[in-house]
Amino acid sequence: MRKLTLIATALALTGCLALSACNKQGDDQQQATQQTAQLTKPADPNDSKAWGAYLGQIVQANMQGMSASQPYAYMVPAGDSDDVKDSRDRQLSNVQDTVARGVLPGNMLVFGGPDSGKTADLLTTAFKDAKPGSFKGVIVLFIGDKADEQRVEDVLKPTNATIRFVQF
Repeated sequence: MRKLTLIATALALTGCLALSACNKQGDDQQQATQQTAQLTKPADPNDSKAWGAYLGQIVQANMQGMSASQPYAYMVPAGDSDDVKDSRDRQLSNVQDTVARGVLPGNMLVFGGPDSGKTADLLTTAFKDAKPGSFKGVIVLFIGDKADEQRVEDVLKPTNATIRFVQF
């Protein structure tokens, strides 16, 4: 009876390994399909679902060097309505708290949104009082327009963060 249990366990493990190998092949095929169907920049700045998918794709392609389980992503909304301004103010407060506390090396902070200028404004305001060297080993990814890259880099450089820029 004991041998029968061992044999059944061995067969079950072999089956699981075979199934996981098949599943891995399916995952590889699915990933290849997703890479060929890359999203383009959404035309509507208020389509948060499309922007989330678009920015998520950029983040996935730029996670090398990150050892944390997931990045801290901030999608900065576009627009000038009172609700949107309040949302950006809350987000700024949240990022300022994070910057003040510090972030462990290996983590990634991502900033993107339909309005590159507003995204850069939030990032530069949040990091303006960051202590020199306080973000060593932390990756900061800014997704925006080339026109905003330099001012973001200027405020992040003293923190020793690994700065990444992706132009949309």
